[in-house]
Amino acid sequence: MKSKLFSIFFTFILFSSVYQPITFAQYAVHTQFSLPEGAKARLGKGSLSEMAYSPDGSLLAVGSSIGIWFYDASTGEELNLLTGHTNSVESISFSPDGQTLASGSLDKTVRLWDVSTATLKSTLTGHASAVHSVSFSPDGMMLASGDDAGMVGVWDVGTATLKSTLTHRGWVGSVLFSPDGTTLASAGGLQMRLWDVLTGTPKSTLTGHSGVVASISFSPDGTTLASGGFDGTLRLWDVLTGALESTFTEDTGGINSISFSPDGTMLASGNWNETVGLWDVSAGTLKTTLTGYTGQVENVSFSPDGMTLVSRDRAKMRLSDVSTGTLKSERTGYTGSVESVSFSPDSTILASANGLQMHLWDVSTGVVRATLTGPVNSVSFSPEGSILASSGDWSGEVRLWDVLTGTVKSTFTGHTSRSQSVSFSPDGTILASGSGDKTVRLWDVLTSALKTTLTGHTGSVNSVSFSPEGSILASSGGWPGEVHLWDVATGSLKTTLTGHTGSVDSVVFSPDGTILASGSSDKTVRLWDVATGALKTTLTEHASSVNSISFISDGTTLVSGSGDGTVSLWDVDSGMLKTMLTGHTGRVDSVVFSPDGTILASGSSDGTVLLWDLAPPEPALEPEPEPPRLVADVNGDGTVSILDLVAVASAFGETGETPADVNGDGTVSILDLVAVAAAFGETTASTP
Repeated sequence: MKSKLFSIFFTFILFSSVYQPITFAQYAVHTQFSLPEGAKARLGKGSLSEMAYSPDGSLLAVGSSIGIWFYDASTGEELNLLTGHTNSVESISFSPDGQTLASGSLDKTVRLWDVSTATLKSTLTGHASAVHSVSFSPDGMMLASGDDAGMVGVWDVGTATLKSTLTHRGWVGSVLFSPDGTTLASAGGLQMRLWDVLTGTPKSTLTGHSGVVASISFSPDGTTLASGGFDGTLRLWDVLTGALESTFTEDTGGINSISFSPDGTMLASGNWNETVGLWDVSAGTLKTTLTGYTGQVENVSFSPDGMTLVSRDRAKMRLSDVSTGTLKSERTGYTGSVESVSFSPDSTILASANGLQMHLWDVSTGVVRATLTGPVNSVSFSPEGSILASSGDWSGEVRLWDVLTGTVKSTFTGHTSRSQSVSFSPDGTILASGSGDKTVRLWDVLTSALKTTLTGHTGSVNSVSFSPEGSILASSGGWPGEVHLWDVATGSLKTTLTGHTGSVDSVVFSPDGTILASGSSDKTVRLWDVATGALKTTLTEHASSVNSISFISDGTTLVSGSGDGTVSLWDVDSGMLKTMLTGHTGRVDSVVFSPDGTILASGSSDGTVLLWDLAPPEPALEPEPEPPRLVADVNGDGTVSILDLVAVASAFGETGETPADVNGDGTVSILDLVAVAAAFGETTASTP
């Protein structure tokens, strides 16, 4: 199985190196996997969910918000990315023979994948709500799945059909077959249920947790079911009787995930307090605590040989040595929801914000140059590119970062609620910030002093943007939508643009300053005449909120990103939709053109940034015209010589179509010899 995957992987690289030499010469390989049409690279790997080893331990599959990643378990190398789900993959499970992988998704479907070919085998539909858990039976003939609505589906894997439906009380967060395949456990809410697989009837209901039961795991011999809950307890239950055997407690805050070791002597727990606990099952005591996480540990799983534990928090995956508790390796690149993107003025760096961090990406390679930590929901480069401004702090602070060193240069304080948006004036001397406190503030970049506070909004200010010459500032927000145009020099309100029926989350001026575009939760983009305040056009193709908009550098095209997961390109003059780009599995919260107009970046709640190639294709080269053939060059060697006379003489008397008929009269004769003699010494190169 492993060799087949590597064969596919090598073939994929070879194909791409032949047909996309520029792309592969520049970008890291994993940024190229399963790209949507029109995209040139993917930055970030999405948000992590469940992880699972293949039965032989050679592969590690990782569910994410964009699909399923395959890793070589020994080297950690990315092998592939399976895409097709239209929303986050919440759960994955290998079949016992390792040939099939099942995935359950928020898109309400279950998919079966061929592991050796990395292709989709079938899609199982029937759930009416998000699927949170999938599990194969020990013989691989059945698959169980659990959803938000309390449905447990039991599927025939061979025919990809639904065999039976079981009803769990409340949402189902976990389903699992017992090792002998006779019992199916479902967990969700405050209880677990054990079902007879053959009859589909309930065997017992297990209660006792005072918080949500987040995870369950059968012991290898099938006699014990372990459960971990938000109440911070880990409990062991007798599968035959349904009786509680023991309760393990520790100051974990809560438990998200548990897993028995293959030999049944240990239990691992992923905890709210940013630790992993390794428990001695027989003694009921905590053996080891693994630390080093930067958030709640949401998933834990043992390798088949029991020597490695894989675990993950919000941003990274860690592989630890079970016997020593030491870290073996770590995988990063999972960025969480991308709320804002901004290009540096020279188009070489892209900054992305995910709420807690900013990543500075090298646009040509897809590699992270630096990671800056701090609450952030909006980023903006200064006009000369050395400073990055960020907002998003709940205290209202706005920060300026030194791009070269990654350190904070200055902090602006004064907002009394979360800062929401930042924008530099064209000359870089003023920074505008919008806030949940309903104000816009203008700051002196050099001194960090507050210049002006603009009031008049009735709700949170979600977006601010300077006109190209810097004399006007646009700000938007509120409900229903408000767009204000301010005189920067005086701080006075010039005009208010009304018409949106939802909050306005993005405003931007056209490069020539004559048009203001506004994007709203009312699913529309509106184009306004800046001089008169009149509405020019309303763009209405999105099926959900318009979260971000941006003009291309020549002003001919406007891009909009939407809650429907699409990116739309519009012709500004006509207001017509030019094209719609799809490929994100979450809402698109930020879009921006590179200053040179060759790349479009879109940031999404799916935890990735897609870079779309806007550069015009290289013009096709006209083929070199073939040199005219000399009629007297009978043998076609490019020169009329004695050899051509010999060729004519050899064909003397022949009729019909033949190169030796130099004069074209239908017969090879003395006249053809004369024609060759007359052209003696001529070559193809010398022919006029």
